[in-house]
Amino acid sequence: GPLPPPGGGAAEAAAPEGAEGLFLLLGAGLAAASHPVLYVKLLVQVGHEPLPPTIGRNVLGRKVLYLPGFFTYARHIVEVDGKRGLFRGLAPRLISSTLSTITRGSVKKAFPLEDMEHVSNKDDVKTSLRKVVRETSHEMMMQCVSRLVSHPLHVISMRCMVQFVGREVKYSGVFSAIGRIFKEEGILGFFVGLVPHILGDVIFLWCCNLLAHFINTYAVDDNFSQASVIRSYTKFVMGIAVSMLTYPFLLVGDLMAVNNCGLRAGLPPYAPAFASWIHCWRYLSAQGQLFRGSSLLFRRAPVPAAFPID
Repeated sequence: GPLPPPGGGAAEAAAPEGAEGLFLLLGAGLAAASHPVLYVKLLVQVGHEPLPPTIGRNVLGRKVLYLPGFFTYARHIVEVDGKRGLFRGLAPRLISSTLSTITRGSVKKAFPLEDMEHVSNKDDVKTSLRKVVRETSHEMMMQCVSRLVSHPLHVISMRCMVQFVGREVKYSGVFSAIGRIFKEEGILGFFVGLVPHILGDVIFLWCCNLLAHFINTYAVDDNFSQASVIRSYTKFVMGIAVSMLTYPFLLVGDLMAVNNCGLRAGLPPYAPAFASWIHCWRYLSAQGQLFRGSSLLFRRAPVPAAFPID
């Protein structure tokens, strides 16, 4: 086959020792900074609406009921729990994201993708498709393993966060939470909601990579001066589009993780006890709530038929 790019693999393998630690620190910093957004999102996902909707106007000037956006909701959390309250559940989440990063790195080292030559326009259709499939399979394996390893702490982090709803203190420290889940639900308790999450990941990866590949191959003309720039953006744009499609899997995975675990947010009236994630999906679908929490800025309130705004 063609030669690998000079120093590609070698340079990656010989990265300075400090780089990995820096990468982890950076990841942790980002996770901490984005935590309040994820926290509000989760409370919206479980259906906790402590504040009344306000009347606003939409683009057409019609009156619309809006549920409070991120900033209003975050202010409410601060009023109830103080500023530190916005970081509830952060510790297990940091451990989870660190585990995820470390696992990815280890899997990548253990199973390097040989001849990682990227698809070039010199490849025929079959070769380039084969490369994309190999790359995506490799990415999928890394994603699934890291999701599996980090999921137990993801579950703990979410249960810590939704305690806001019922003011519980059932899950406090990481270790006591591990003991508690093990005692009450056994090993499987650490993996509730894993299946929809992994399905969402896998569908996301394949759709994203294949769509980007076909668009770059057939829609972007090589004679175009900015072809490579456009190509590098395609995947990014596809990612945004496809993540909207796979959002319900994340939502269902998150709801399953807190469902019926003895916290108010996982019990009626918030949600019935679900028999399986498919049951949860059907329930949300019937209510038209499969995208609940996907947007935190303009949240239209569901309007009952008997409730005229004007």
